[in-house]
Amino acid sequence: MDRKLIDESRARENDDLKVFSLGVFNSANDVWEVIFTEQLGKEYRKPVFVTFTDETLLGCGGASASSGPFYCPADEKVYIDLSFFHELAQRFNAPGELAMAYVTPHEEGHHVQKLLGYLDYREQMHRKINQKECNELSVRVEVQADFFAGIWARKAVDMKIIELEPGDIESALGAANAVGDDTLQKRAQGYTVPDLFTHSTS
Repeated sequence: MDRKLIDESRARENDDLKVFSLGVFNSANDVWEVIFTEQLGKEYRKPVFVTFTDETLLGCGGASASSGPFYCPADEKVYIDLSFFHELAQRFNAPGELAMAYVTPHEEGHHVQKLLGYLDYREQMHRKINQKECNELSVRVEVQADFFAGIWARKAVDMKIIELEPGDIESALGAANAVGDDTLQKRAQGYTVPDLFTHSTS
């Protein structure tokens, strides 16, 4: 991936990650603005970008580092926990620039879902279905956000915002695989409980 998105003059690691994430966030806004205007005939309302480390307060309640990156539909903000990028590379063994970059467009994908009415539909359905069905619906929402992150990557290349290098796609897929429900459950307890999946399998 091209280093255009990173301001290398920043000395501290988290500052560098903040600048990197903001660059990705802005590029995702550019991509979705084009898609909404040209393909959907709608106006794209940009979310707000917030970075934090350890914990923060948001319109959906509190969030800690254990929450990881997060989108809050109540305040339309994308919250990026900068420490998560260290965890992604070290704990989940998913290093690489596109692996880190994928995280932000995934969360922004949830904002797109809100604008298109998918999150409202999920909330309506949650009041009508059982817990297992709620989990299955959550999986669909998360997989669609992954799909939207893929749209960002493809469109950002087409728009010459980023340039992919050998290994970038594998890096991003590695990040997605590392945080699959089956992988996380096996790591935590040694076995999987598919009915409890909310983010899909690796």
